[in-house]
Amino acid sequence: MKTIKLLALFFVSSLVFVSCSSDDDHDDHDHEKELITTVTYTLTNGDDVVTLKFEDLDGEGGTDGTYTVSGNLSANTTYTGSIELLNATENPAEDITEEVEEEGDEHEFFYTSTISDITFTKTDTDEDGNPIGIETTLTTGDAGTGSLTIILKHEPTKPNDGTSTSAGGSTDVSVTFSIEVE
Repeated sequence: MKTIKLLALFFVSSLVFVSCSSDDDHDDHDHEKELITTVTYTLTNGDDVVTLKFEDLDGEGGTDGTYTVSGNLSANTTYTGSIELLNATENPAEDITEEVEEEGDEHEFFYTSTISDITFTKTDTDEDGNPIGIETTLTTGDAGTGSLTIILKHEPTKPNDGTSTSAGGSTDVSVTFSIEVE
């Protein structure tokens, strides 16, 4: 009888340990709950400033978001780029960029364009020396028309080959702007 009670006690204790374990290695990370309503990518070359902005103030599933581009990019020009993410449903708007920067080892921006002469370089890095992509340089080539896509990945493989597809992780933001280089 004592053996049965000891086995039962051992079994119950095992269940308690199993039920208390967690495979979530980001207990303090509430990133999944963040709402990103606004993406602003600002490109600067001296007095030439081009702003690409996406806004979806009611979040995913509501009214479609809006895309605005303040002007055309100049051919054969290098711009300094900076991206900002906001949750504008709060007052004042919450700057999500700060969280991405603080958790740089868990995030990375990816930039692509259908205009083949445009190149991107990420100029900021996380604590391990891998790129984040909040700060960039964008260099244009010849004139052309196409699109520019910005993707923010959460928990990508780092280092990676520079493409969002091979980096894995989950997509936090994906926005595509129509652009023109003149």
